Amino acid sequence: MTDSDRKVTFRELFGVREYRALYLSLIVNWVGDYLARAAITVLVYEESKSVLMSAAAFAVSFLPWVVGGPLLSAVAERYPYRRVLIVADLFRMVVIALLLIPGVPIPIMLLLVFLASLGTPPTQAARSALQPLVVGRDKLPMAVATNASTGQAAQVFGYLAGASLATALNPQVALAIDVVTFAVSAALISWGVRPRPAAYDRSQRRHLLRESGEGFRLVFGTQTLRSIAIMVFVLTMFAVVPEGLAAAWAAEADPDSATRGLDQGMIMAAGPVGFVIGGLAIGRLAGADLRDRLVRPLAMLSALALVPALTGPPASVVAVLVAISGMAAGGVTPTLNGKFVLILPHGYRARAYGVMQTGMQLSQFAAVMITGLLADHFWLPLVVGLWSIGGTVALGILAARWPSREVFNEATAEAAPDHEHHGRHRAAA
Repeated sequence: MTDSDRKVTFRELFGVREYRALYLSLIVNWVGDYLARAAITVLVYEESKSVLMSAAAFAVSFLPWVVGGPLLSAVAERYPYRRVLIVADLFRMVVIALLLIPGVPIPIMLLLVFLASLGTPPTQAARSALQPLVVGRDKLPMAVATNASTGQAAQVFGYLAGASLATALNPQVALAIDVVTFAVSAALISWGVRPRPAAYDRSQRRHLLRESGEGFRLVFGTQTLRSIAIMVFVLTMFAVVPEGLAAAWAAEADPDSATRGLDQGMIMAAGPVGFVIGGLAIGRLAGADLRDRLVRPLAMLSALALVPALTGPPASVVAVLVAISGMAAGGVTPTLNGKFVLILPHGYRARAYGVMQTGMQLSQFAAVMITGLLADHFWLPLVVGLWSIGGTVALGILAARWPSREVFNEATAEAAPDHEHHGRHRAAA
């Protein structure tokens, strides 16, 4: 039995003190971010009445990954992961606090959101690289699945609360909460995670571009990692659209501002709700063999479930469709994440994570901007439905080319601790 096949309990996982600190900091971070994201999309749409501008407000937080994600993630490999997490939280806390100044114009607000988002790549890369060191390889798949599911729950709360606060009260309230969450997160890491040396000392450093390039060569030069990466990029590209267009979708379907915020929050939260359900159901009820067999059909279902949106159903039906899509994504994503992390050699995890996140953010940014532009000229439900048909076809092609479980097992065994030196040599070649 491999490490990834052994059943690990929640008691074992949360018995690790450092993991509890990492987990709690992640949750409070996500709650604040999603709260702020929902509030900003409402504010921009109300000011501009443009689907494209609202989509841009949602997508601006993706830009740091697009313009410098791999480089910022490579920076995380150069310094102790704990220090990276604390400094990035404090930096984002200060920048978001500037949004609380009265009368900040929308362009400046979006610029500040972008600057704050520059702290996200090193934070997420450092957390991803630190996690295997904290929980060990045997608990890592459970930790990845737990983070994904509960992170989506935080997203549900953030979207619902953010949309409601923005329409009923003031978006500044959501932004103030975001500031507090960064302070809490930094405190949790400071108190709960012990110091460790950087993955590479100064004598091992090379040019940052070269170090970043090694992450790309590892991911796209390895069959299993490349297959996972492309599947994840395409899946997220089609699943994110309802969230990005939710503010405009709710406003076009319901002229009543009293209920529009609830409709928006419902559409934005439905995907994360489904993700939690799918992740918990597959993670706890399905064994490793079944999880592997479900990768192909669940990936296709994540896009197929949104095709009926082209009929223009009410917000409640849209939420159901989005929830089904989220369940499919939640069922397959932890499996893909767990495989990916177990295949990575130590010393390349932060950079490989940066490559993955950059691809995901770029695909989501492109999806939201393209569909937002199309929805400014065509009926929004039709745009979403046709976009989802394209996603179903693309994911079907990737499913047909998916590597066998034996290939994945061989790659995982090669990346085990006894093979770490070999894996490092392969990545640097």
